[in-house]
Amino acid sequence: MASELDNDLRLAQQFEQKRLRKAGPRAATGGTNMGGFKNFILRGNVVDMAVGIVVGAAFGTVVTAFVKDMLTPFIAAIVKQPDFSGIAFTINGSKFMVGEFVNALISFLLIAAAVYFGIVMPINKLLTRVQKPAAPTTRSCPECLSEIPLKARRCAHCTSPVPA
Repeated sequence: MASELDNDLRLAQQFEQKRLRKAGPRAATGGTNMGGFKNFILRGNVVDMAVGIVVGAAFGTVVTAFVKDMLTPFIAAIVKQPDFSGIAFTINGSKFMVGEFVNALISFLLIAAAVYFGIVMPINKLLTRVQKPAAPTTRSCPECLSEIPLKARRCAHCTSPVPA
């Protein structure tokens, strides 16, 4: 039984070697079937980045709609201006659309706040819990209290001997 398994394994290895010789170097680099491109696209970081971009664009659209349809009218009701997009002024025939800029600025600030409070802060908290504090590389000199390397036998500042 064991010799039959060894024989089958040897035949499978020979078949694979012949198949690789026939395929040549094109199979390793992607060849005409675009295997290299497929490997690039299916890498985890590329897929994650694509998902992040799509979700970010959708999130930007939601925040922009929120600013334009809900927040801007609320702020406009407080300052008694019905719509920020209508705020403009003219200098020498050039029209400056200040209201659209205000809408974009509010949208940007909301997106930045959501990313910071929703993603950056929780990840930073998680990392501080997971990461161990770095081992100290210096210590204080007992004479002058300056920082010296751990392995130093004399202080570089006051030249006094430092116990190990």
